[in-house]
Amino acid sequence: MLSAYITHPDCARHDMGAGHPECPERLSAIHDRLLIAGLLDYMAPHDAPLATRSQLARAHTMSYVRELIADAPSEGMRFVDPDTLMNPHTVRAALRAAGAAVLATDLVLTGKVPTAFCNVRPPGHHATRGAAMGFCFFNNVAVGIRHALDVHGLQRVALIDFDVHHGNGSADIFRGDDRVLMCSIFEKGIYPFSGEDDNGAHMVNVGLPARSGGDAFRAAVTGRWLPALDAFAPQLVYVSAGFDGHREDDMGNLGLVEKDYAWVTRQIMDVAQRHCHGRVISCLEGGYALSALARSAAAHVKVLIGAD
Repeated sequence: MLSAYITHPDCARHDMGAGHPECPERLSAIHDRLLIAGLLDYMAPHDAPLATRSQLARAHTMSYVRELIADAPSEGMRFVDPDTLMNPHTVRAALRAAGAAVLATDLVLTGKVPTAFCNVRPPGHHATRGAAMGFCFFNNVAVGIRHALDVHGLQRVALIDFDVHHGNGSADIFRGDDRVLMCSIFEKGIYPFSGEDDNGAHMVNVGLPARSGGDAFRAAVTGRWLPALDAFAPQLVYVSAGFDGHREDDMGNLGLVEKDYAWVTRQIMDVAQRHCHGRVISCLEGGYALSALARSAAAHVKVLIGAD
């Protein structure tokens, strides 16, 4: 059975200006690498739909949703924070990115595909219930997970986040929701300067020092993530797939390489096989060195779709 590959041209129309690391070329770099590697042969393409306001409101306050849509500029740029800008196409791109997660959830939970990869932007894991930040506007994985819980009736969904930056927005949205287990590994001491003290029954946050490398990353997965995931027994696994921990990426300094992303994806797939028939949905988050991003995403997708 083919896996799903979900994207949309609108996602490339969101542009925060020349030199901004979260650039439209990120999507084409990944797409081209998947094509050259032959991985798209194993994937059924789908256009990301526009998320509805009711879908967004499961993860965000309705007042925030309304304000963000209303504040979209008709021309030029508008700053949300010093690093996060909107152009006239941003809202539509963000709606597509969140809609991709909803579609992926429907496809996987109705048995049409076993896994899905959402090659979309803007990313989402820094967006809180009521604020955009850190290049993020809507929290794509949170919208998808709440759709799985509230529409499909799941009781246990795991969210795994290996972006080099802590997913503070996802933590804000799911803190106190015992239906979601959030496992993250990130570099401590960098943006958004959170996560290290945010642990509990359903939060497994591991902050690693700079230059930790693949061995420390793998030890954290094996020692912290896997026992919690097996005890939780998820019915669906969501992945916030950020590749900015790569040693070639200037946005972080963890020192990971492609084989580390392939390895962690194998651990994720094994957990999903044990507990939820291999159901995994991956949504792109960070990764800004284009060559490293493309290679790392391809290594991740290759395992995700069973082509390894």
